[in-house]
Amino acid sequence: MARPLRIEYPGAFYHVMHRGNGGSDIFKSIRDREKLFEYFGKAVERYNLKIHTYCLMTNHYHLLIETPQPNLSQALRWINGSYAMYFNRKRGRSGHLFQGRFKAILVDADEYLKHLSRYIHLNPIRA
Repeated sequence: MARPLRIEYPGAFYHVMHRGNGGSDIFKSIRDREKLFEYFGKAVERYNLKIHTYCLMTNHYHLLIETPQPNLSQALRWINGSYAMYFNRKRGRSGHLFQGRFKAILVDADEYLKHLSRYIHLNPIRA
């Protein structure tokens, strides 16, 4: 069975999450985190994204993203692919860094945005 298509439209908000393959760490150093931030910054320019909130955990990350253009999948494919290539090259490894497809929950209510932002910010404290 085919995976359902993602709903993408201009001005949409998404809660994006992506985990390490098998729950493994996606960050081994501070430089790894900085490198992912660099890819986020390049994606903001390249794909016209607006990243409102983020949280980098050891084995996954959360983002609250607004897409002025309907290009979430294209942008995340570039971010995750670029970071995985960097990570694998740096460590002399091959294979998947991330587990499957990234999760993107479409957020449609203004009130929920506040709760989602709070959830993302408090995620490290809860963990």
